[in-house]
Amino acid sequence: MKRLSEFIWRIHIWKDTRGQDLIEYALMAGFVAVAAGAIMPQVSTSVSTIFSKVDSVLSGAAAAG
Repeated sequence: MKRLSEFIWRIHIWKDTRGQDLIEYALMAGFVAVAAGAIMPQVSTSVSTIFSKVDSVLSGAAAAG
């Protein structure tokens, strides 16, 4: 019975889409930042720095997990 309840709980988590909106907004913000960097070259350096920092944080979190 415990195994069945664990299976049902995993299915429930798999179908959970509450975080999907957050990911979509983050992607949209990234696209806007890239477009702004392409339109305004002086901003592209700071955008690149921000993405580098985000990349290092995500890489560190992936290595820790």
